[in-house]
Amino acid sequence: MPDHDHHHDHGHEHDGHHGHGHGHAHGHGGHSHAPVSFGRAFAIGIALNLAYVAAEAFYGVAAHSLALLADAGHNFGDVLGLAAAWAAALLVKRRPSARFSYGLGRTSVLAALGNAVALLVITGGIAWEAIRRLMEPEPTGGATIMVVAAVGIMINGATALLFMAGRKDDLNIRGAFLHMASDALVAFGVVVAGGLILLTGWQWLDPAISLVISAVIVAGTWSLLRQAVHLSLDAVPPGIDRAKVEGYLNELPGIVEVHDLHIWGLSTTESALTTHLVCADGTGHETLLLLVCSEIRKRFGIGHATIQFETAEIARLCALRPDHIV
Repeated sequence: MPDHDHHHDHGHEHDGHHGHGHGHAHGHGGHSHAPVSFGRAFAIGIALNLAYVAAEAFYGVAAHSLALLADAGHNFGDVLGLAAAWAAALLVKRRPSARFSYGLGRTSVLAALGNAVALLVITGGIAWEAIRRLMEPEPTGGATIMVVAAVGIMINGATALLFMAGRKDDLNIRGAFLHMASDALVAFGVVVAGGLILLTGWQWLDPAISLVISAVIVAGTWSLLRQAVHLSLDAVPPGIDRAKVEGYLNELPGIVEVHDLHIWGLSTTESALTTHLVCADGTGHETLLLLVCSEIRKRFGIGHATIQFETAEIARLCALRPDHIV
């Protein structure tokens, strides 16, 4: 790397296997985006779940089952989630442009944020209706509830299997797999509700189960919403310990100070870092640059690192040196 003013060295290390050097290791050395083969899995999963949402909504109205309608709303959210994950997997691969210099990876954050808000709004409406029905119970068809929810177990289970092969290598795929698998469990809960209504005749079980389902959705969605908001505000991504990153940088040979350290998410799966490293005189910037970028990727899964080297003299004049300065 050229030394621009004999004191100042700016380094930006790219990954040779990826157009713009993004790769999230997740602690195991490398991140690969969803292969083309998962496009088919997304398409099948979305088609199956859309058909099931339509059927569940129809029979939920026919059987006066709020539990079925609650699960239909949840499953429609899943369709949006699958579509967002698919779109993100495609958009993240788009090359950066003059206008979008980081590419379009951040669309995955926007999709997660929109998905979380939509789920919370739908769930709020369902919970409100459930409370009303607890006070004024309406007859429901227990057998219909059981049959439709049993189909849901099969649909969600089959969709989860489509993503099982890639769940260990790609965070987006893992999220799709876990969401579908958990939905199969929720559908099992609805089957139990239908069975109990048939056995006991307690109509209040339907809105009660729908409230439980709503609580499960809110619990899961709240985490998604919080993470999406944090990433939108350029927070340090989950799974990355800023103190450990700073500790590693401080222990580098010839480095006497670290300042202006920032770590943020380029997408829901990719992270970036910028920092100023103050060097003792005579440090080999070029060699150290390659070492730091490689180790940051391996140790912390940060694939897009930009590092600026400074001498102690330059650092004293650096306007970005105090921690409270952005």
